[in-house]
Amino acid sequence: MSPTIHMRDDLLARARARLSASKIRDLRRLAVTQDGESIKLSGRVSSYYHMQLAQELVRGECGGVVVNEMQVR
Repeated sequence: MSPTIHMRDDLLARARARLSASKIRDLRRLAVTQDGESIKLSGRVSSYYHMQLAQELVRGECGGVVVNEMQVR
């Protein structure tokens, strides 16, 4: 496995782990994918606060660009 693939897998795993550790069910259910060096979050959340919280949790863990494709119910 090349170092680049390993780093991408690690980044994705850290983003998913951060959300899955949340006490907020909506955040644990989000889909997390990677496109280049950016992390994409998609799914539904119950408030704009939860949307922002998900973005910041992932951004804080990964330090990169977070693409928001979430929807508020």
